[in-house]
Amino acid sequence: MTAAWLKHYPEGVPPSIDADAYGSLVELIEESFTKYAERPACHFMGRSFSFRELDRHSRALAAQLQAMGLDRGDRVAVMMPNVPQYPVAVAAILRAGCVLVNVNPLYTPRELQHQLKDSGAAAIVILENFAATLQAAGSSIPPERVVLASLGDMLGLVKGAVVNTVVRHVKKLVPAFDARGMLRFPRAVQRGESLPYRRPEVKAQDIALLQYTGGTTGVSKGAVLSHRNIIANVLQCEAWYRPVLGALPAGEPLLTVCALPLYHIFAFTVNMMLSLRVGGANILIPNPRDLPAVFKALAPHRFHSFPAVNTLFGALARHPGFSTVDWSSLRLSVGGGMAVTAGVAELWLEKTGCSICEGYGLSETSPTASCNPVNSTQYTGTIGLPLPSTEFKLLDDAGHELPPGVPGEIAIRGPQVMQGYWQRPDETAAVMTPDGFLRTGDIGVADERGYFKIVDRKKDMILVSGFNVYPNEIEDVMSRMPGVLECAAVGVPDEKSGEAVRLVIVRQDPTLTEEQVRAYCQANLTGYKRPRQIEFRTDLPKTPVGKILRRELR
Repeated sequence: MTAAWLKHYPEGVPPSIDADAYGSLVELIEESFTKYAERPACHFMGRSFSFRELDRHSRALAAQLQAMGLDRGDRVAVMMPNVPQYPVAVAAILRAGCVLVNVNPLYTPRELQHQLKDSGAAAIVILENFAATLQAAGSSIPPERVVLASLGDMLGLVKGAVVNTVVRHVKKLVPAFDARGMLRFPRAVQRGESLPYRRPEVKAQDIALLQYTGGTTGVSKGAVLSHRNIIANVLQCEAWYRPVLGALPAGEPLLTVCALPLYHIFAFTVNMMLSLRVGGANILIPNPRDLPAVFKALAPHRFHSFPAVNTLFGALARHPGFSTVDWSSLRLSVGGGMAVTAGVAELWLEKTGCSICEGYGLSETSPTASCNPVNSTQYTGTIGLPLPSTEFKLLDDAGHELPPGVPGEIAIRGPQVMQGYWQRPDETAAVMTPDGFLRTGDIGVADERGYFKIVDRKKDMILVSGFNVYPNEIEDVMSRMPGVLECAAVGVPDEKSGEAVRLVIVRQDPTLTEEQVRAYCQANLTGYKRPRQIEFRTDLPKTPVGKILRRELR
């Protein structure tokens, strides 16, 4: 389709960005370290860390990584939650000329072993809480290339010691492991300060990051993201956020809540890298599931931006601790990672006065590919418009482009689209078209303005007596029903109709009955879309980011 969406861009948002504005992420990071040296870069457990501190620590750690014998292009894994050592480690790895491998700290030994082996990681920076998992994985990384961080490392001598004692001995969050030969994070930084640092020759097309996908289509595989890919997406997001960024009070840097895990590409780019670029700070939340701790971390601050997933927005808005936080400065609530439901969007707007602006993307697109205008004041139920320098089209199974109004597979082309899958040319060929579009596996439909709506993933679609039923639609409708906290719809085999809809509900109101649910469905869904089976559960299976796992429910 022609780029109809450009006519509907908010005022001030350009149609394109210059993806070659920086020669590498190292150039972008070092520019910000100099330009914003005195500003806070992150807040964590009552302490603020300046851009100058991140600069000094990351340069020292980069020198230490080089002293360990790591060369340009070597892969270095990072396995930590949202702690200040994370941005330090990322900047250090890139400044050493190495490739970052983001690792989910909640991985099992089997999952960790696969990722370390597949990426060929030569070193790892890891929080001690997960060191036992590393050893159980039978990692081939030698102990002397394991940089071991503790939660309190950067909180100062006294507070750091107290925090580490509580974590290790009171809460018992550090399972036993053998630390022999491993290098403690503070010692690594200290050593690096007296070592020579060699600034490597890094090019825009060099690999910056291996971002492993959740493996929803099979084995977990690494999306190869170049320095240029990440730079492009940072600049695209900055351009898209311009109506909000430009309206902040003069001299007030952007303050963002970082409750999404930084190992996830959404937080990696939209929280950490974008904040670095614009001189903003992040409030680091190490465990977003601990809602009282989230409110406690947010209470001292007046923040402007909050990227999150639908489940987190909903959980926060419904929690009694919500009123302990000042939400009056919030200007941008970005929903991604999963569909934003109408019920949650309405509740969030009512409670904060800031509507959720839904975006869309994948690990393969660094991640943001489209977004609703940030000055929207209402829920659209769409994933918005393609970002500057980004093209969308809808394809049928044969690869032919479909017109607006006809559902098809979303295909994306732009400077943020990955180079391919790490050492998997066959998998890369299966998703990349000859003209450079990425086939996403998501079924979408576009309107005449260029707004796209996801109707579902190919394999999540339910076929009831020849009719296509999309789980997102059912979940969106049911999320509005009073008494429903969360829900998920999946297809189950059915003798009469081939497949039938099964609805799994987590109740907010314990008195909610199956009869009430069926009556609501009858009033709101056409016959073939109504659930044949209804089940009540206390929770739904989710990824660590909070995305509901429909495949587990099946």
